[in-house]
Amino acid sequence: MDHVPETTIVDTPRVWCDGAGDIRGGENYKPASLGHPRVWMQIDEKGYVDCGYCDRRFILEGGPADDGNVPDARDPGAKPLPHGHGPEEADVAGT
Repeated sequence: MDHVPETTIVDTPRVWCDGAGDIRGGENYKPASLGHPRVWMQIDEKGYVDCGYCDRRFILEGGPADDGNVPDARDPGAKPLPHGHGPEEADVAGT
């Protein structure tokens, strides 16, 4: 079974990630206690950016990558998927 990185749709081109998105909350919460150092990233003309630590993908809402036409984060040399074949469509079809 392939691990698909988490994708987050954002409304600003400047984003940060600390790898702790799924472990937040509780009285003992400490930022990045089980994640990674907080890093700031800028979404460029491709419309998305991948975190170098955890591979979480941030897609700019309304940007060029918002239609699912982005390469697989696990393969830096991968070409964008044809329109209609992105991970969002696969999830909808599989449910």
